Amino acid sequence: MTTYLAPTRDMRFVIEELAGLDQLTGLPGYEEATPDLVEAILDEAAKLAGEVLAPLNKTGDTQGVHLKAGDVLTADGFKAAYQQFVEGGWNGISGAPDHGGQGLPELVLAATVEMWNAANMSFALCPLLNAGATEALKQHGSDALKAQYLPNMISGTWTGTMNLTEPQAGSDLSAVRAKAVPEADHYRLYGQKIFITWGDHDLADNVIHLVLARTPDAPEGVKGISLFLVPKFLVNADGSLGPRNDVHCVSVEHKLGIHASPTCVMSFGDQDGAIGYLVGRENKGLAHMFTMMNEARQKVGIQGLGIADRAYQQARDYAKDRIQGRPLDQKSGDRVAIIQHPDVRRMLMTMKSQVEAMRAFAYVMAADMDLAHKHPDATERQHRQARVDLLIPVLKGWCTELGVEIASTGVQVHGGMGYVEETGACQYLRDARVAPIYEGTTGIQAADLVGRKLAMRPGCGDGGT
Repeated sequence: MTTYLAPTRDMRFVIEELAGLDQLTGLPGYEEATPDLVEAILDEAAKLAGEVLAPLNKTGDTQGVHLKAGDVLTADGFKAAYQQFVEGGWNGISGAPDHGGQGLPELVLAATVEMWNAANMSFALCPLLNAGATEALKQHGSDALKAQYLPNMISGTWTGTMNLTEPQAGSDLSAVRAKAVPEADHYRLYGQKIFITWGDHDLADNVIHLVLARTPDAPEGVKGISLFLVPKFLVNADGSLGPRNDVHCVSVEHKLGIHASPTCVMSFGDQDGAIGYLVGRENKGLAHMFTMMNEARQKVGIQGLGIADRAYQQARDYAKDRIQGRPLDQKSGDRVAIIQHPDVRRMLMTMKSQVEAMRAFAYVMAADMDLAHKHPDATERQHRQARVDLLIPVLKGWCTELGVEIASTGVQVHGGMGYVEETGACQYLRDARVAPIYEGTTGIQAADLVGRKLAMRPGCGDGGT
């Protein structure tokens, strides 16, 4: 397995020349995001990705995670790496400054998200899910909840999760049965959730679950779903941690890939009920959930880009070193590296060109997100948000499917050596395979695009998409 070298030069080209960093620095709050600052951030992120996270990728794949006495223990080195990640302020790059974030553009964050996922996809899933939970709380939580939870979630001291899926309700959220019973200023939650990424772990002091559940008098179907915040440890009025809440990981899944990322079965309310707090309005949980779902889908699209670039780098470096065969026009003489063979060059050039296309798409859309949030003109903000809404399912579906294809091509470049674990090419394919599945399968992205997004603003005559 080769090391990971973040392609910072390629990233800066897309950021500055295609995504238009200069148009973002004129927006309120982004004035300091100059090319020099962005270059410095990318260089430091590249060091963390290449020197700290990437070396743990194989370790995590081999060791996996373990459930011991009700607690999930991560692979060697992950806790120390996460502490370094938090201490460096990486979790709060684009976070709101009034809650301790750095307030930098989403465009800058996108480049770091690519690096984390390329270096160590299992590790990167923890901050990825936290970002979705943080955004949902920021947009829909009460001022009290935001003040109590957002600073630690933005810093990464606490991590967030999304608890949507249940055994009988996969992508069909209308079948959610978890219940939330009101009690004074909070609720008691009961039920089970499955496939919860980083649902429990030993990296952070607290895990904040955002959970879909039904109140006793809720209507049937998706119109009766509400969103609740359920902390692993209750939080005292002064911000310190209180007793353990009645929420526990009861098992972890054994998966094809991302072995170092705990995929948990979470049980709520096995004893007295898990204490939770309503986020937003009752029975509006589905709408609130899509805030964090869209955030996650955008970043999973970038995840497809990251793992594709890592697979390309691995294949390219192997092809430079692997000596086999002679050039087609020579019947004698020294054998050459396989990168000189036309079919290998074809595969590598296809991989590289596809990665560059994915990066351009992902970064330009990240800039659209910044313009949708910060542009002074309301009509322009609306226009940019419409583009983002339309393109999120495209980014998620296309980049994750292509990530699997590129990782598979990487195995092919290695030939037989790609099919054994020692080279590392197998892991990228195994890890990449989940990306077209979670946060909505590719078919669900297609249904979202055609059934919802295209119907939201038909035509372009009003300045829409």
